[in-house]
Amino acid sequence: MNLKNILITCVCFLALTSCNTNANLLNCIQSLPLNLVKDLNNPELINAQTPGGHAEFPGGNRGILLFNKNGNTFVAFDRLCPANDCNQPMTFENRLLKCSCDGSTYSVDFGGAPQTEGFQCPAIEYQVIRNGSALSISNF
Repeated sequence: MNLKNILITCVCFLALTSCNTNANLLNCIQSLPLNLVKDLNNPELINAQTPGGHAEFPGGNRGILLFNKNGNTFVAFDRLCPANDCNQPMTFENRLLKCSCDGSTYSVDFGGAPQTEGFQCPAIEYQVIRNGSALSISNF
């Protein structure tokens, strides 16, 4: 087998496996419509004012986690376990969301990507737009 055939085989294999992954992601839980505006000066968000800080508040499916990545960039995630196998909201520790029912973890630094082998669905992430001290959190 020459190098050209090996490369073609590898490309075909990668294309087929990536299609499988995308098909599986279609089975992931979709978020509910969400459109919140929060003020960073609100006492409930005091801990989210500093880099690495976070706040939790009602909204979405099981509540929202707001995380301050670096002082200027914020991310927000639904605390619903992506496998939807738990009635408890995910907890947050060491930059990871954790589902207490199945032990799966999800990175807030990498778009809610699963960090536990065998899990494919990411945590539900919401868009966060900052305008002064106002944060608009939505999924559209």
